[in-house]
This record gives sequence, structure tokens and C-alpha cells, in this order.
Amino acid sequence: MTFPEFFQILVAAVGSIGFAILFNIRGRRLLSVAVGGGLCWLLFLLLNRWIENEAGCFFLVAMLVSLYDELMARVLKSPTTVFLLPSLVPLIPGASLYYTMVGAVSKHQADFLARAVHTVELAGALAIGIIASTLIVRIINGTLALIRLQKKQEFC
Repeated sequence: MTFPEFFQILVAAVGSIGFAILFNIRGRRLLSVAVGGGLCWLLFLLLNRWIENEAGCFFLVAMLVSLYDELMARVLKSPTTVFLLPSLVPLIPGASLYYTMVGAVSKHQADFLARAVHTVELAGALAIGIIASTLIVRIINGTLALIRLQKKQEFC
């Protein structure tokens, strides 16, 4: 890992802390959000080397970071969104959205449409990654609850 990459990860963690403070998150939760933001950008840098499709990379990173956030929510007994929103801030496709708007304002229709499609792909991949991880956690929780219920019935 090069120094610029390490610096990017550090900035992602600090940026996540900034958004967490805006959402009034304090204490141990703030540290978990910082780790989540750093983890988010670290995973993006690593997976972006092997996955050519940026939307696919966004999907995997969003899914993995959302699983981390679900775990932190259980450990620190907080809602998942407390960790999820600030941790995924580094993945917000701000540059893509900016260049989409530049294409729209400068009336370059072809450039605008291509960039708009790309921005929607990234945002959609981010949303689907979050949904997929939430679904995985709910399936696991449902299965564990069913196992506990069966064991309870065996003892009665």
C-alpha cells in the first residue's frame, strides 16, 4: 500500500467521522463509524484492482461494509443506520454526479446521458449492496431464531 492510498483511507475515516458528528453520534459509536469509513475505502481500493466494473465494485464494497455495520449495531446495541450512513459516505458518487450536471448545463447531450447512466449505476449498486447485506442478516437471524425455538420445544 502506497502513502497516497493510506492517506485516502485516513481521509475517508475522518470524513465519516464528520458525517457521524452531523448525525449526533458520540462515544464508541464514533470510533466504529471511523473504522467503517476507512474499511469502506480500503475495500474499494483493493477490489477496484480486480474488478473492472466500477458498479460491481460498489456493490461488493457496500455489501461488505453493510455487514460490518450490522455487526457493530449488534455489538454496540444501536440501530444499523447509525453506522451505515456515515460509513458509506466515501462511496457516494459525488464526482460522477458533478460531471453529469456539467454535461447537462453545458448542453452536451451525449456526455450528459453517458454520465447520468453511470451515476445511476453506481447509486443503484450502492443501494442493492445495502439491501443484499440486510437480507443476508435477516435470513441468518430468522434461521437462528428458528433453531432456538426448536431447541426450546425439545426441552418442554
